[in-house]
Amino acid sequence: MTISVYVPLVVTVLLAVLAPRVTRQRAPRPAAWSLACAAAVTATGWLGSLALLAFTAFAQIPEVAEEGHWSVAALRTHDPVDLSVAAVSALALAAGLVSLGVASARQVRHLMWARRECGRMLGDTELVVLDDDIPQAFALPGAPGRIVVSRGMLRCLGDAEREALLAHERAHLRGRHHLFQAVWRLAAAVNPLLRPLAEAGAFALERWADEEAATRTGSRTVVARAVGRAALASAAVARPAALAATGGAVPQRVQALLSPPPPPRTLPFAAGAVLLTLCCVSLANAASDSENLVDSAEHACCAATPHVQHGPGLCTESCGADERNEHGKHRS
Repeated sequence: MTISVYVPLVVTVLLAVLAPRVTRQRAPRPAAWSLACAAAVTATGWLGSLALLAFTAFAQIPEVAEEGHWSVAALRTHDPVDLSVAAVSALALAAGLVSLGVASARQVRHLMWARRECGRMLGDTELVVLDDDIPQAFALPGAPGRIVVSRGMLRCLGDAEREALLAHERAHLRGRHHLFQAVWRLAAAVNPLLRPLAEAGAFALERWADEEAATRTGSRTVVARAVGRAALASAAVARPAALAATGGAVPQRVQALLSPPPPPRTLPFAAGAVLLTLCCVSLANAASDSENLVDSAEHACCAATPHVQHGPGLCTESCGADERNEHGKHRS
């Protein structure tokens, strides 16, 4: 447990530093999926490692040891985790869980707001045109989702560019990109070190929609022009809390569209998969070591509390259960 419990923490830091740099140069759709998987696994591993480290301090509280029927002295003797590390882990775990709860509530409110906005809009078509001179365009997830474009934005674009803009927003809805955003935001709430993953993921989603629009329209140049003009037109407009074609690093997106599509490469994703597997295996190994530590403490408690000399007490129930289990194993 000494080493394995810290592996998920190290993997989280490595992915937070390396993943955003690598995925910006890769095909956006697999990059977005990889970042979402990395965020979910590393956030879970982060919480799991903190929980195991915090448990070593929590288990040494006399009242907890009495309920669990294990020896505090045995835990303190064999526990490889310093109490100060366990205490810091407990505080980080509590802060992460509270932040996760707040972020989850925020995401639910955002989704409910989007669905209410979709329901308030007149008509049952996918496209909604706002009679507004302020240039804006965005996608609202719902059942079904809506593409919202103002007349001010439509006047800024030519016919081909309008088609590209709508194809971009339609790609956001078809790919359910709001779910990817939710995963990254929740992971960043659990662990602030994962915020670079969320930022890189937002860029990957815009690039994914750009590539989908280029495929639909058959012209990467038209999509690049549409993205650039839409971004310039809405530069002074507050962005809505929704997926928009003007989001992300627009210059980098335009440059990518004016270049050939990125070739698929499996090596970076394979390396990331290896790191995530290492994270899961190490966490499972640390959990097993923690269980063995508690079992040893229970046996030490039983050895220090003979049944003959004592009546029902701290370890009698646990030792009796252990003996029954051993008899059952021998009979089978």
